[in-house]
Amino acid sequence: MLPNLTRKTTQIAIGAAMASLLVLAACDQQGTRLDRARELADATLDQISGRAVVEPDADKTLMTASVMDRAIAGTLVNDMAVASVGERSMFAIGSIIAKPKNIQPSAIAEEEALMMEDEDVLNDLEEDFVDTEEVPAGSPAPAPAPAAPPPPAASMELAQPARLMPRVKLDPNAPEESQQQIAQATQDLERAAASEPVPVPRTRSLAPRAPSSAAPAPTREVARKLARRSLITGDAIRKQEDANSVMLDTLSKYGMDGQVALSREGQMVIQIGSDGADPTRFTPEQVANAQQSYLAVDTGAGCPETTDMVTVQSNPALATECIVQDLRASGQFEYVEKDYIFENQFVRHPKPTDPGTTPGGSTPSTGGQTPGNTGTPPVTITSEITPNDPLWSLQWNFQNQGTGEGKSAGGAGFQDFWTRQANEGSSEVVVAVVDTGLQMVHPDIKNSPNVAAGWDMVSDPRMGNDGNGRDNDPNDPGDMCDPTAPLAADTFHGTHVAGTIGAAASNNGTGVAGGAWNVKIVPVRALGKCGGRLSDINDAIRWAGGLIPGEDTEGNEVWNENPADIINLSIGLFEFCPASLQDAIDAVTDRGVIVVAAAGNARVSTQYYAPGGCQNVISVAAGDARGQIAPYSNFGPNVSVIAPGGDLTRDDNGDGRPDGVLSTKASTNCYDPVTGEGVDNCYYAYEQGTSMAAPHVAAALALLKARQPDATPQELKATLIAALDPREPLQCAGSCALYPGTTPIPGSPDMCARPCGGLLNLANVPALSTTSGGAN
Repeated sequence: MLPNLTRKTTQIAIGAAMASLLVLAACDQQGTRLDRARELADATLDQISGRAVVEPDADKTLMTASVMDRAIAGTLVNDMAVASVGERSMFAIGSIIAKPKNIQPSAIAEEEALMMEDEDVLNDLEEDFVDTEEVPAGSPAPAPAPAAPPPPAASMELAQPARLMPRVKLDPNAPEESQQQIAQATQDLERAAASEPVPVPRTRSLAPRAPSSAAPAPTREVARKLARRSLITGDAIRKQEDANSVMLDTLSKYGMDGQVALSREGQMVIQIGSDGADPTRFTPEQVANAQQSYLAVDTGAGCPETTDMVTVQSNPALATECIVQDLRASGQFEYVEKDYIFENQFVRHPKPTDPGTTPGGSTPSTGGQTPGNTGTPPVTITSEITPNDPLWSLQWNFQNQGTGEGKSAGGAGFQDFWTRQANEGSSEVVVAVVDTGLQMVHPDIKNSPNVAAGWDMVSDPRMGNDGNGRDNDPNDPGDMCDPTAPLAADTFHGTHVAGTIGAAASNNGTGVAGGAWNVKIVPVRALGKCGGRLSDINDAIRWAGGLIPGEDTEGNEVWNENPADIINLSIGLFEFCPASLQDAIDAVTDRGVIVVAAAGNARVSTQYYAPGGCQNVISVAAGDARGQIAPYSNFGPNVSVIAPGGDLTRDDNGDGRPDGVLSTKASTNCYDPVTGEGVDNCYYAYEQGTSMAAPHVAAALALLKARQPDATPQELKATLIAALDPREPLQCAGSCALYPGTTPIPGSPDMCARPCGGLLNLANVPALSTTSGGAN
């Protein structure tokens, strides 16, 4: 057992980090700037901390809960061992993402098609699906329902022709057969496209498309059906056919085979050679023993000019580089890029050196309390909405901003919003979490009404860690990459992120509360063992937005029945935003989806990071309990919001526990926050990172959407931004020695600016007027 620790001894500042970092040069080439940025980030944090202690007078709700409903993991940590972000990015060997040039964005194609059509198709569909609750006020009354109810949507969809996108075998040893497959795939797509109605744009807004339109806007069910009838255009089909021929010629140059998966929106995934051609061929034994052999480090060397065919054939990673280079040089493609590997945005911390030592294993202490913190339970105002979840008193991140009991300087004001707006969310609002999946057996999640059907988009069984590829099971089986590596552990990252948004059942007397108590969470698994492929993440974003289907084991299309209003991306890649990722983000935002992205934990500008540095996202930096930018967080002028991300090395509220973000996650080496006794396993943990900050913004937007269902994405984002608390320069700053290339703050020569946006504060959102009816 550890000796008693007082609050005063645990309140120690972050020590100086390692210096001697290179200064970021103003380089013209993006690759050189990215290399220098990696060098700047290649230093670990040298921070000081203490251990958790027991609250002498814990909140009554916490004390009366069962141990398993309140046990937690996470203590103040010393010598924060952040994974080296200066390492090169990884990519999947033999996997390439490409898109032919001049394919018209589907949203534009659909809009133009709609402008040329009358309302016949829409009216016909409205006769099939009428939802009087979603028809806007003032619209013409819907037609009476038919005498016989229509068949269920699922059965109607199964009756439609199969429209799954084919895979084409590319074999340079049998070019005629490959060309025949290309031609057959093209014909199949053209035939399917010809049999479908004219595409109509999907929209989640209930407002009429144009003031002059007399017909009512499509209901949610109609909009969903319309989206599924939208196929790739004939122009895009022909361009993919031409691109397939170029790919075949390129593979022939190196004597390699492969296959290509066609796409509705023109984005193609090419799998070359034995490492990338067909991941479903691997046996369970091969999957278990594969480790990281299917991944390669991006050295930045590219394909040497003197490389011969034999050398390329013997080196699959080099083959990937050379084929990418040749396809780009063909001039046929809008983009060609490697299938990069994304990681979650936890800031890693070391495993306990002695599993038998319980954190905070002391008896309740009554001494060492800091001024202003008497250790008494928070005072509950009768008019204030307070969830009865026992760990609520430890969730500083949702508290109202301020000082004193029940408040935090870095809190996001959720409690004020719940109370003053009389709104804890709506099940009509959908947030998709593209991440590692969700622990479906978690006690605070398995019976939660907030979790909807999701999808597992991890295509490679070697990364899936569940024995198969894509399917309808988004359960998180764990993502540990190398068991022998330091800090190795399953992160259950997606469960922690989704719990913050609202996957955990809130106000149920168990565990923690989420930001939006009533919200529909759609888990989309795209990260598995050793990370997530860019190609899988692209498809996960599109599936979450309702733009493409998945495929079940029988080859049937499986669409997301709950297309997202908001997509949370708590993932990261130390690269400029990949073109294919930007393409996927643009595709969903064009249809009214808001994308929230973690800024990243590399301590550099987000321009060097994805998706935080992509366009059309809300990029979120991480703040601590003081409302200041966390030392690990990325920053930059395109960062919109700073939200609670936590800092496990600080205890600024003096409760003896780390100022991390507490949320759902199966963990080991836990403790009872009331008695301090060790607990082997628990379901709640403190974590830190921009991964923790982004879901606060996703939850906030979900609440704003519930408050104003008819508000457009632009209006919701404007409301969010208008409610931010501005930060003083020193609140978004850091030591110039730690962040070279940043600008010194006038009057504070040793501190440099790290732009981090405004602090999330839902308490600033004005109440809706009764005359507005909640609509804009």
